[in-house]
Amino acid sequence: MPTEESTTGHRPHGLEDLCEAGTAVYTRALREGRVSGEDARAVPCLVDLGLLHPHVGDPFWMEPISPAVALHRQLRLVGDRIADERRREERLAEVFEQLMRIEGVRTAPEAPPISLLSGKEQINLAITQAMSDATELLTVQPYVSHVGPPPQIHDRAIRRDQALLDRGGRIRTLYQHTLRHAPTVLARYEWLTGDVEARTLDEVIHLLIVIDRTVAFIPASKDNTLGLEVRHPALVEHFVTTFDRFWHLAVPMHPRATQRPSVDGVTPRQRAIASLLVEGHTDAVVADRLGMNVRTARVHIAKLAAFLGSESRAQLGYLIGRSGILEQKVQGQ
Repeated sequence: MPTEESTTGHRPHGLEDLCEAGTAVYTRALREGRVSGEDARAVPCLVDLGLLHPHVGDPFWMEPISPAVALHRQLRLVGDRIADERRREERLAEVFEQLMRIEGVRTAPEAPPISLLSGKEQINLAITQAMSDATELLTVQPYVSHVGPPPQIHDRAIRRDQALLDRGGRIRTLYQHTLRHAPTVLARYEWLTGDVEARTLDEVIHLLIVIDRTVAFIPASKDNTLGLEVRHPALVEHFVTTFDRFWHLAVPMHPRATQRPSVDGVTPRQRAIASLLVEGHTDAVVADRLGMNVRTARVHIAKLAAFLGSESRAQLGYLIGRSGILEQKVQGQ
């Protein structure tokens, strides 16, 4: 089983992909018979994978499990999983053999143009299957949890992304500017190696995943527990065109971050806020559209009002239009 990301930044991996640091500490433990708990904490994978365990007489020290014992355990687990899959295969064959004998059944296409997926596990499974031999991934991530999803799902996504890159594939991701320094976003690009790029915008569309320009995944509920798997060529092409147009307007973040300059003392964030204020949006809507909390939005609005010399909300909208800062934004893009 893969290990969970530690506070030291130790990358999750399985026993078959034992990291160099873990190999070095485990080798020393085998030669010396033990290692200190402090050394073990630096490579948590060794404890998580069952290669080290506390010394019975002194918990400060960690003892190694014999490589032969560890290998036997893993091979037994693999054998059990294979046996379970074979039994599942037999049960599936029995069930569907009866169903395939039914006469007059109208069968649907193998891959319907639009499928409803229920539950995050089913959604993740469908994405994983679609990416099994893919070479291009386009994603729009309007929000990313700073806490992160459950470790097994997080590790699964990292593994399938890296597998695509290892095949010579390419990954492009769009985020909002507010996520340029989010820990989980930055960590993703520390783990992945290959042709992977990320850019940011003030506003992006809803969550979107496009694989090989043939299948797309979009949310079908606000809490993302329902999703749509879209294979209709016209719809997928529409998603790709939308992504490409946003991509050309976005600011590079990875592999090279670009600092967007202010124009005449007005920051890009303040111009984005000004554009929404002119449209008549409330502070709450402005915050939601730009991926920030209301308090931060109001701080930016106050700075904008002070810069333009506004004494009221109504006057602020008038001064924004008169100042020409929105035209500067268009020219800057």
